[in-house]
Amino acid sequence: MNFKGFFKILFFCPFIFLNCSKEFHPVGISILNETIFDSNKIEAPIFSYQKKIDYYQTDGLPLGQLGEINHPIFGLSKASITSQLLIPISNPIFGDISQQNENQTSDDPSKINENETITQVFLEIPFFNNLNDRDNDGVIDEFDIAPDDPLSDTDSDGVPDYLESQDGSNPLSQDSDNDGILDGADQDNTGYDTENKVYQIDSIFGNRETTFNLKIYELTYYLSSLDPGNNFESINKFYSNRDLFDEGFSGEILHDSIYSLDFNELRFNFSEDDSATPDIDEREKIESRLTPRIRVPLNKNFFQTNFIDKEGSQELANQDNFSNYFKGVIIRGENFSDNLYMLLDISQASIKIEYEYDKYNKNGTEDDTSDDFIEKSNKSIPINLGGIKINTITNNNYNQEIENQISLSNQGDPTSKIYLSGSSGLHSKLNLFSSEKGTSSLLNDLRNSNWLINEANVNLYIDQFNFSLYSDLGIINRLYLYNYEDSNPLNDYVLDETVTQNPNEIQNTKLYYGGILEYDDNGLPYRYKFRITDHIKRIIRNDSTNVELGLVVTSNIDDISLRAAMVSNQIIKYPSAAILNPLGVVLYGSHPEEENNSNKIQLEIFYTEF
Repeated sequence: MNFKGFFKILFFCPFIFLNCSKEFHPVGISILNETIFDSNKIEAPIFSYQKKIDYYQTDGLPLGQLGEINHPIFGLSKASITSQLLIPISNPIFGDISQQNENQTSDDPSKINENETITQVFLEIPFFNNLNDRDNDGVIDEFDIAPDDPLSDTDSDGVPDYLESQDGSNPLSQDSDNDGILDGADQDNTGYDTENKVYQIDSIFGNRETTFNLKIYELTYYLSSLDPGNNFESINKFYSNRDLFDEGFSGEILHDSIYSLDFNELRFNFSEDDSATPDIDEREKIESRLTPRIRVPLNKNFFQTNFIDKEGSQELANQDNFSNYFKGVIIRGENFSDNLYMLLDISQASIKIEYEYDKYNKNGTEDDTSDDFIEKSNKSIPINLGGIKINTITNNNYNQEIENQISLSNQGDPTSKIYLSGSSGLHSKLNLFSSEKGTSSLLNDLRNSNWLINEANVNLYIDQFNFSLYSDLGIINRLYLYNYEDSNPLNDYVLDETVTQNPNEIQNTKLYYGGILEYDDNGLPYRYKFRITDHIKRIIRNDSTNVELGLVVTSNIDDISLRAAMVSNQIIKYPSAAILNPLGVVLYGSHPEEENNSNKIQLEIFYTEF
């Protein structure tokens, strides 16, 4: 027996088994650390090209974008919302009886004209809020002095946060009931409302103290779900460059005010005192609570005439009739005092109509009408923002250098910088191993080598000088690398099942695949790193096609849905999550200036030769 060959097989078995394992499972991450292997490393070239979306499909997005932000690199971005409205049911009844019964002559004295009259109308669009509490101590992570320590004492009153949450005092205040006695010594905190909530508001960019002119208009253009340009034979798509307001399809102004955001919980007291509880004044107690949101009054007369007074009409007979009659609303912001760009929970947006009406009260005596009387009663009805919802997004005045990089790329030349931005559609196309997609001499050499590929990483380094120009606005926390040719995720993304310990933090998934913002020792944004080991193995060992890769920002790494987008008069499929963020980042490309050559985009391959 050839023992030398036998021991050679034994020596390499561990690597064979490791190579066949599911590399991206959380259990495998520590196993695959490069220090396990006696590895060599090569740096293969990546060629970067600057691309820009001309416009993209915005109907059907889960978020509503509203605001304006003037980025020193990526220019001025503006966003407005246009939406259809949905009635809760077909042929709704206002009050207690139908309009048909109100109109007809009857011997029944209870069939009265109810005289429904609107008391107030509000548009409500909730903010996204984050109530993550990793240590379950009753204080959300945003305000917790030690988010992973349930024994933390955020307000330094000597009482741990979790105990204050349990005993009904405020873990964010040393004196919960404001009686002058600190909670640590106070035996009675009953004056504190334990239902009060503090929220971390997500997805608000810029200066939260900004004031602006908030305007809401009636929409006079019918948003058809079928494409009239294709004889109504295909689904209609609405793109970011479509501005129905500028096209003249705005009707009556429903709201016009100078507005500033309020991030406090909305609380509403009982409007009347209950005579059955003489010791309690219900007017001092909270009846309902709403999460922080945009909430503004709308024109009561308009909704009285165009909605409440239409009870029993064909306009409210069904949703199709209503959409043809009341086509929707346009929501715009103008005259911003500073940068403010909002991603809003448009799926929960609604118009709430409150009205009073005449109610016939039989006074508990069905057969005796002598004591009957008519009283005022109140009801409400929601009209949801639903159906077709679109964003109009405009971008202009971005850095001239971006145009230069786009021009170079269109000529086939790789770029010195990579400019990535969400709302402006700036992204990059990457070619591995050569300036052209497909097989290169280097790739042929790698395929002919006797290498075990241990790990392959794409490293992207941040241009920290440019970052200093926009650091006050923030930076993208996550990038997404994908197959540019079919817009599908890489296999490394699919195989990666890693998740954070906190299931509510959906951004902290796909940890091995990566694309997560890293910081240097000085606390400055430094780089993004992707592990694409399986992708490289398939190219080198399985002769898979060396496809072009796409690089974009992402607002949600778990969202790989696609939208139609126009690039150089060509429709492509583009990641939805890439357009839901007004911020961006500047990276070094494949051909930076000589002094920054060490920061160029890199493909590093760790391998074992045998």
